[in-house]
Amino acid sequence: MSDPWLIIGLGNPEARYARNRHNVGHMVIDVLAGRAGSRLTRHKARAQVAEVRLGTMPGGAPGPRVILAEPSSFMNLSGGPVKALAQFYGIEPTTNLLVIHDELDLPAHELRLKRGGGEGGHNGLRSISSAFGTKDYARLRVGIGRPPGRQDPADYVLSDFPARERDELAVTLEQAADAVEEVVTLGFEAAQQSIHAS
Repeated sequence: MSDPWLIIGLGNPEARYARNRHNVGHMVIDVLAGRAGSRLTRHKARAQVAEVRLGTMPGGAPGPRVILAEPSSFMNLSGGPVKALAQFYGIEPTTNLLVIHDELDLPAHELRLKRGGGEGGHNGLRSISSAFGTKDYARLRVGIGRPPGRQDPADYVLSDFPARERDELAVTLEQAADAVEEVVTLGFEAAQQSIHAS
């Protein structure tokens, strides 16, 4: 029996942030929970959590046990809840943690998987790296593009996806959920090759 995966979607907890670009990690977790027919519930580690089976293994067996989670803290304090969840479920961050986050340095709606590396100024990643004392964990980067003109990046990430992007966003969220399922059923490297080839 393989160890479970901890899948973290980053974002801010209040309803006014729910449609922000910065909350795309939460949006992907919501799609995954919906696919599994599950709902997120409050966990003592300051997070909303659902324990599910995700995807289908090669050969048709149900996918592995997965913990889907959205930290209930604000983005820049994500590290505490993520570390507490990893400890609670016995997750090794360098092998079975996947963090889903918005990425300014990717074109809007582009997806990339990476393990380790810098945080690119992302406060949620910085907090997680600090909590674990390592940057060597997997990330699913969801591109949101750069702000137009001279708009402050901080204002841009805290603005909603515009109405003209909503159809494309819905497709992106499904593709991101597919990517997560590939990671947990096929392994990180195989999923990375599949996603980057598309």
